[in-house]
Amino acid sequence: MVSARRPRPARDPPVIGGRCSQNIETRGTSQHMVAQQEGRGGVGLPSAVVDCALYEDGRRIPGQVSVGTIRQRIDPEADRFVWIGLYEPTAEQFQDVAEAFGLHPLAVEDAVHAHQRPKLERYGDMLFLVLKTIVYVDHEQVTPTSEIVDTGEIMVFAGPGYAITVRHGSAPPLDDLRRRLQDDPQQLGCGPAAVLHAVADRVVDRYLEVADAFAGDVHTLETEVFSPDTPVDAGRIYQLKRELQEFKRAVMPLASALQRLSEGSIPQLPPEVATYFRDVADHHQRASEQIHAFDELVTGMLSASIAQLGVQQNADMRRISAWAALITVPTMIVGVYGMNFEHMPELTSPYGYPGVMLLIAIVCTVIYRAFRRNTWL
Repeated sequence: MVSARRPRPARDPPVIGGRCSQNIETRGTSQHMVAQQEGRGGVGLPSAVVDCALYEDGRRIPGQVSVGTIRQRIDPEADRFVWIGLYEPTAEQFQDVAEAFGLHPLAVEDAVHAHQRPKLERYGDMLFLVLKTIVYVDHEQVTPTSEIVDTGEIMVFAGPGYAITVRHGSAPPLDDLRRRLQDDPQQLGCGPAAVLHAVADRVVDRYLEVADAFAGDVHTLETEVFSPDTPVDAGRIYQLKRELQEFKRAVMPLASALQRLSEGSIPQLPPEVATYFRDVADHHQRASEQIHAFDELVTGMLSASIAQLGVQQNADMRRISAWAALITVPTMIVGVYGMNFEHMPELTSPYGYPGVMLLIAIVCTVIYRAFRRNTWL
């Protein structure tokens, strides 16, 4: 079982940030995320720990720290906090961290087993934020089986004196984000709240990048659907819609969490940081609107493709019916003269055969021109 937090004297709700100015800014230009995971391990670190660092006044304290002793070294009142990064920890590997900071068992279970919806939960003086990450999978063209997006998860625990990030699946590493924050002590001086904001900002920025890449697939397939020379398999459009739904499930539920973080209703979150969550919420809204527009467009493409298929089948049936009518005329006439009756008109006439052939040609020509005039042929 996870041990309880050490008792504290009664006071106002702890703030999970430190001293920070109004100039906090984490947006910058979006960088290409490193594909390889940071080196793990180190003295006293569980194998799932990517990095464990102690910060004071926004600056990293040199040296390796141990998860087992880190609790005694943090001091929220002195603007000292720890940032621990983990990747797919097991329950046993996460147990020491959970006990060191008194994390709630329900949040620990979510962080270990993953597969959670984006959400924000409060457990006492701790905030627990679940984010779905999106990675765009490069491909030449959309096929009925192609993978377009891949999802992962990042969980962030933020409390007095600590920030813990847990990654699962294809969630990109946060080493470049950590370095960027370390290069800006003023921003990192906001404490764990700065880490919470920076991670959410990075994930939402990624939504916009993936949405822009997704737009290329949508527009390419849309052009093909309405091109008369390149019929599109409906399976390709359906696969695009399936991948879009996965993208949508990752992005849309985060709106309520960002709204709570940005409206300043959480006492543990410094007002300065809450203000900058409005920018994250605004970017999230942009991504949501793009996804909604894509969803409507792909749905229309699927309906148009099915309608085009029905029109094409109808045109094919008309052509078949027209040619069948042309074949019926000579078949009927020849069938009459093939009944072997002894007394029939023109049987003994020298012009009987050419007359019948001429009649067949005239009737077929009239029928053919009539079908052409009505666009059946």
